[in-house]
Amino acid sequence: MKGTFVTAILLALASSTMAADWDQFRGPFFNGSTDEANLPTDFSPSKNVVWAASLPGASAATPIVSGDHVFVSSASSETDELIAQAFDRETGKSLWTHTVGTGVRRDSRSSYASPTPAADGERVIFFFGSGELIAYSYDGEKVWERNIVEDYGDFAFQWTFSTSLVIYDGKLFLQVLQRDTPVSGRGFSDRKNESYILAMDPSTGETLWKQVRPSKAVAESREGFTTPMPCVIDGKPQLVVIGGDAITGHDLGDGEELWRWGTWNPTRIGHWRHVPSPIVGANIALICAPKKDPVYAIKLGGEGELSNDDVAWVSSENRQLTSDVPTPAFYDGDFFVLSDVTNSLLRIDPKTGQAKWTAKTPRGPKFEASPLVADGKIYCINFSGDVVIYDAESGKEINSISMDEPSDDPVRSSVIAARGQLFVRTNSKLYCIAN
Repeated sequence: MKGTFVTAILLALASSTMAADWDQFRGPFFNGSTDEANLPTDFSPSKNVVWAASLPGASAATPIVSGDHVFVSSASSETDELIAQAFDRETGKSLWTHTVGTGVRRDSRSSYASPTPAADGERVIFFFGSGELIAYSYDGEKVWERNIVEDYGDFAFQWTFSTSLVIYDGKLFLQVLQRDTPVSGRGFSDRKNESYILAMDPSTGETLWKQVRPSKAVAESREGFTTPMPCVIDGKPQLVVIGGDAITGHDLGDGEELWRWGTWNPTRIGHWRHVPSPIVGANIALICAPKKDPVYAIKLGGEGELSNDDVAWVSSENRQLTSDVPTPAFYDGDFFVLSDVTNSLLRIDPKTGQAKWTAKTPRGPKFEASPLVADGKIYCINFSGDVVIYDAESGKEINSISMDEPSDDPVRSSVIAARGQLFVRTNSKLYCIAN
């Protein structure tokens, strides 16, 4: 009994330590929320700032926090370099900086530095849209490196490809949901391009399995800028993937497709690339269809090809409830959906799809960064670097804070929280903020 009790304590401590970090895209629970408390609502570039660090350029990637380290991806337009950095979480001191590659973009919409890195307590792994995948120790020593483009071919995307890394169950996951035909000179011209999911060993970068993911979508609708999300369904850990007009669940051991539902695009419109990642909560997987289309709630637990009987609800009657870019969050038993196309923020009952409240976001610069929900608050940031904070219970606006000046490079990086602190990334600064 004593050994069992001690084991339970150790597991609880490990769980609480993990929850204190924000070590990959959408945080410790893969849903945009965290258990952090006492988070600030009153701050500015000079108020309640623990430290501020200069950054070499813009990026849509969020910073991540693991222990006493903060890791950041950047693209420097000035030097045309892709950069990986580490900072001391307590002081903001720069611990190391590495140039990963040269050439930061292929188009004006984005840069190769959009994917968020991931850390597992021993190493941090960076991925860039150019295909570079590289792991460093926390001391900044390179552990391994590979290039996905060199291994599996150029990414067949009209715009710059982005997806974030996920570390779960001792594996590193990366998805490439792309066109089957070349576009703008990208992709194979002598054979079809395959969409696929990779599982790799985080310690070596070695491929553990590669699962081809078929799609009935056409043209740009095959392109997924989403990130796969781990979850546990009926006691079985799975990886949930959205893109190519379908949502699928995959076995973590070999990538086998366990279930599939589609489609929010029955007429196969060809320009519906998918951006918001799947979020799971209350035994529901939430899908935000693109281009002002509805939100779909899929009941989890089915196998094989799911039918419309597996759709819990569709937000057809609530035209405010839609999202083209931001990934929703799940917190306190509800979904929180930030709409970049209707200037709305909604708290949604997962069972019915009904809005418990709807708040309007300020008009002007767009809100495309995904929301953070924690400590009873919702933190959103717009293209100009204005952080708008809402009360999660009522939807009332608490504060609006300007953290940057408008520029040609919009701010796209989400606010994150870890170890009692907020981290706000603008194009030129990383702020650590606390009460």
